[in-house]
Amino acid sequence: MIEVSVVIPVYNGAATLQAALRSLMTQTLGRERYEVIVVDDGSRDDSAAIARSCGARTIVQSNAGAPAARNTGIREARGEWIAFTDADCVASRGWLAALLAAAKRESGCIGAAGKTIGFRSQAPAARFVDLMGGLDAGRYLQHPRFPFAPTANALYRREYLLEAGGFDERYATYDACDLHARIARRFAGAFPYEPRALIMHKHRESWRAYWRQQFFYGVGYAQFVLAHRDEIRWNVRLQLRALADVVAKGFRAGIPAVGDAAILRRGELVRAAAQQAGFIRAYYSAKERRRW
Repeated sequence: MIEVSVVIPVYNGAATLQAALRSLMTQTLGRERYEVIVVDDGSRDDSAAIARSCGARTIVQSNAGAPAARNTGIREARGEWIAFTDADCVASRGWLAALLAAAKRESGCIGAAGKTIGFRSQAPAARFVDLMGGLDAGRYLQHPRFPFAPTANALYRREYLLEAGGFDERYATYDACDLHARIARRFAGAFPYEPRALIMHKHRESWRAYWRQQFFYGVGYAQFVLAHRDEIRWNVRLQLRALADVVAKGFRAGIPAVGDAAILRRGELVRAAAQQAGFIRAYYSAKERRRW
C-alpha cells in the first residue's frame, strides 16, 4: 500500500534529474510504500524521457511554473502523505523513512521537514549558500510569524494540501511560505523538523546564476507581501532601510578579505541587491498589484 508520494517538478532538468531519481529509487523505506511522480513542466530537453527510464510516474504538461507542476502532482498522488523535493537534489537513503516517521510520531501532525545541505559545493557561489544556510528548514521554521519549509525537503498530508487549495500558482517563488501559512492556520497540528531526513541540493555555481535565482526570490517576496498586505505593512521607510542595507553590504564587500570571509561578503551583497531588484520590480508594478 502506498503511504507517501514523492512529487518532483522539473523544467529542463535533464542534467541533474537522473541522479535525483536514482537516489529516490533506493530508499530504505520499502518500495511498495511509496511512489515517485515527476511532473515535466513543458521541458525542451530529455527530462521526461529520463524520468520514465528511471521508473518514475511521469506527467507532462505545458509550462505553467513549479507551483502548478506541484499541484498536478498532488492531484495525481495516491499516498496519504506527499513529500516534495526537486530535480537538482539528491536524497540520502534514509530520507523518506525519517521524514515519514517524524510526521507520524505525533497524532495530528500536518507534516514534517528535513535538513538540506549543499551537494559538492565547490564554486564560491555554492559555498556561500552553505555558509549562510540558504535552504535550512530548521531556521525558516523558527520565523515568529510566517514559518515554513522549502519544498526541496518537506512533507504534508495530501488531504490538507487539497483542502487548502494547494500552491498558489501566481507565485514566482515564495509559494511554499504562503502554502504553509494557509495550512497551519486552517489545521491544528505539529510540523516537526527532522535533521536525519537529509537532502543534498546542487546550489547555483556561478554568481550570475545565483543573482538570477535571488532576483526571483525578491519577486516572490513582493508577491507574498502584496498577498498578505493586511498583515505585512511595507512603506517608504522600510524600503529605504532595505536599500541602505544593500549599500552597506557593498561597502563591506569592498574591504579586502580572503577565503570564506570574502565569499560571505560578496554573497551577502549579491543576495541583497538581487532580491531588492526583484522586489522593486514586482512590488511597484501596477500590473502585479492587480493580480493580488
